[in-house]
Amino acid sequence: MSIAFLFPGQGSQQPNMLHHLPQHPVIEKTLHEASKVLKDDILRWDSAKALQSTVAVQVALLVAGVAVARALQAEGVRPNMVAGHSVGAFGAAVTANALTFRDAISLVKLRGELMESAYPHGYGMGVVVGIEERQLARLIANHFTNENPVYIANLNSPKQITISGSIRGIEKILALAREEGASKAEFLNVRVPSHCVLMKSVSSQLRNAMEMIPFQPPQIPYAANRTARPLRDPEAIKEDLALSVSHPVRWHEAICVLFELGAQLFIEMPPKNVLTNLAQQAFPCRRSISVADSGIRTVCVVAQRMKENSNC
Repeated sequence: MSIAFLFPGQGSQQPNMLHHLPQHPVIEKTLHEASKVLKDDILRWDSAKALQSTVAVQVALLVAGVAVARALQAEGVRPNMVAGHSVGAFGAAVTANALTFRDAISLVKLRGELMESAYPHGYGMGVVVGIEERQLARLIANHFTNENPVYIANLNSPKQITISGSIRGIEKILALAREEGASKAEFLNVRVPSHCVLMKSVSSQLRNAMEMIPFQPPQIPYAANRTARPLRDPEAIKEDLALSVSHPVRWHEAICVLFELGAQLFIEMPPKNVLTNLAQQAFPCRRSISVADSGIRTVCVVAQRMKENSNC
């Protein structure tokens, strides 16, 4: 029975997300480790005020994901493959043992700082649900301006797509999408224009920083953000982590790859259940569960029962 661990990205954060993690000694140890690397108490990074910073959001998401993934593994629930959405890809890389947790914290902190400094205000992201990529791309192309650019960012499902760019440009595209029948078109809680060409310089700087960081061959397949291919080469993972900042996340295709690799149980790390819902929509024949909704104990029971059933 194959298990896929999923790591959420920016937009899933919520106040006190680290404080609300399950009680588990491995989680406590991981929080302590993060605090030592940061030389600051990581539990100061998840307040509503702190999460106004892109840096704090991304680091907190990384720490939450890795902490719970480690706790699950300590309880005997081990992934056969991993995927992370946007910054969640760093947690996936750590869990696949392609990157150390210490190095991931440093890189994610730098990533957030670079993104925040590149576009400190006036830019963000939005989500459109209910219309397809071709239709949304046409709206963007017909109303694109250099003053208020907008780009397709994340292809989460055939009819759930996020866009990045200037606040004014996004506002206009969201209004047009609603006119064209979108069931949902609203801003996301993201303060930077992720996953589009506006972040090209960030990708370049991040890639340069990674030259000083050792990457190892992953012990399990890592599904890429940018190409949605299963990666087993450390240099390919390094490239994906750097370039995905300035390229669309092909999330739907990535989880399709996990499905094709035999994933029977999708487990989403905290916080929330965004990726769980996407997996359920894409593959109703497979089981999807979030730790945030169900807790570690329930997730372990589900995994054990599915394993027993698959051995019958």
